[in-house]
Amino acid sequence: MSRERATALLVDFDGVLRHWDPAVAAEVERKYGLTEGVLGEIAMSWGLLQPVLTGKVSHGQWMDSVVDALTPSVGDAERARAAVEEWQRYRGEIDPDVLGFIREARAAGIRVGLGTNATDLLDADLVALGLTDDLDVVVNSSVIGVNKPAKEYFEAACAALETPPSRVLFTDDEDRAVAGARVAGLSAHRWTGPADLRYLRAALAY
Repeated sequence: MSRERATALLVDFDGVLRHWDPAVAAEVERKYGLTEGVLGEIAMSWGLLQPVLTGKVSHGQWMDSVVDALTPSVGDAERARAAVEEWQRYRGEIDPDVLGFIREARAAGIRVGLGTNATDLLDADLVALGLTDDLDVVVNSSVIGVNKPAKEYFEAACAALETPPSRVLFTDDEDRAVAGARVAGLSAHRWTGPADLRYLRAALAY
């Protein structure tokens, strides 16, 4: 039995719409004499990351915890804070192909939501990156209190899109998120790059 045609699109942010140039963090790490990759390794450790993704702590508090964990390596708390603050000034880059696809879909009447595990800095990032007029809804894990790949996250996303799960197409670069979306009843595609846009356009059939 074929699925209903999707009338709404849910797009992951980091890894799909936004990308991070690893050279930026690497340059900060070289400047401060840090091991390559240590900033991301500390920040993405689940014990520090999970509370900020579910809104239990703020982005600022998360970065404070990164500073605390980094200080022994740097030997000085002020220097550790300077490194983290310099690293955090860079807010990533938008993929023009994905943004163009989102604009096409919306012009064709498809509702588009941003479905992301993010901190309370997300709204400011969307303003800084010029995305506030390109999305119908933003589903931020730190606002709803639950993160992908939980079924409850996708239920909240579909409610925000005002679209039943069977009519929502989701794309994400993480297998766990894609699997979670499918369990929740959405169509889901594992994002590998702009070549996937051909498939997504065909699936939406606009």
